[in-house]
Amino acid sequence: MARLAHHVFFTLHDRSEASAQHLMSECRKYLTDHQGLESFDLGTRDKELNRPVNGDFDVALHMVFADRPTHDTYQVSERHQTFIAENKDNWASVVVYDSNLV
Repeated sequence: MARLAHHVFFTLHDRSEASAQHLMSECRKYLTDHQGLESFDLGTRDKELNRPVNGDFDVALHMVFADRPTHDTYQVSERHQTFIAENKDNWASVVVYDSNLV
């Protein structure tokens, strides 16, 4: 079964550095240590790389799961749902890209 990459790009209402750092702290608190999670990385957009193909976002979350079932379990987990409930008010937009890794 293929590993599943889950990439999430957040654009915030409050686009300050402090707000981005807070969201990354919340990601670390709620989204790490899930069963089947093989890698977890966070970052902010490199504003110096201002190319037409670069999207506009504040925080990028990159997760790789062992397979689709572990990703699906993560999606409905209490910690993931708490993360959403506690942070969604500052999200202007969220874009998600999921892909099977070969």
